[in-house]
Amino acid sequence: MAAPIAGHCGPRGSTMAAPMQRAAAAPRPWRLFGALCLLRLPRITQPLRREEEEMAALMGQIELEKSHYSDHEIRRLEEEEQLKRRKESMYDDDEGPGKTVVMAQDLEDKWEQKLLQFKAAPRLTDADKNNIRTSLNRKLDSNLMLLVKQKIGNQELWLLPQAEWQPGETLRSTAERAMATFLGDHIQAKFLGNAPYGLYKYKFPRAIRTEDNVGAKVFFFKAFLQSNDLSQAELKEDYLWVTKDELGGYLKSEYLKKVNRFLLDV
Repeated sequence: MAAPIAGHCGPRGSTMAAPMQRAAAAPRPWRLFGALCLLRLPRITQPLRREEEEMAALMGQIELEKSHYSDHEIRRLEEEEQLKRRKESMYDDDEGPGKTVVMAQDLEDKWEQKLLQFKAAPRLTDADKNNIRTSLNRKLDSNLMLLVKQKIGNQELWLLPQAEWQPGETLRSTAERAMATFLGDHIQAKFLGNAPYGLYKYKFPRAIRTEDNVGAKVFFFKAFLQSNDLSQAELKEDYLWVTKDELGGYLKSEYLKKVNRFLLDV
């Protein structure tokens, strides 16, 4: 009985292997790309609107009215009471010869002087004033996104950094490779998950389109830039750091629609 079973399994195994080999060798009509939406997060808060300023003032007043005295305020009230008694009696039992007393009011005066010397950094930087869009030190209250100029066919287009998928890679590792290609290996970024946030699909021009080469699918991933200093970045292409509102001046309309779907209004 063993011989017939063995003889039967041989042809069956070969007939199953043939379709699998053909499937593995089948051409892919769509070229796959991994692209990265690399964001520099805001460094300062956005200015408050009038309604927000009024609400903040109201909440501050409510908090002040309902709050308890701090230790410093209690100390100041006690010292004011001691000064009052001293003026009335012209004598203070707690006062000793040669004793230096630092009053709460003295501390407040000292802190007030330090506050007057403090100068806040301007919200508008030199890069803002000169519209230097290759600088990260601009639009500090907004997200900035990295765009690079890449050659697609005979055109040079502004795009999110992208690279073509290679066998053995995940799409996320393709996006990571795209970042390393344009920024080098010294830049740190936090990727948001392993799944893409968006997809852009387009067909090649009819002149070069074939059954085995129909078009491209670009899978978008998101990451937050964690390196504040890009002096070690190895930027090899033209690049820009732009806000969401500035994307329209660089990206094509259909591509822009797909990108805007996964961007926050910040």
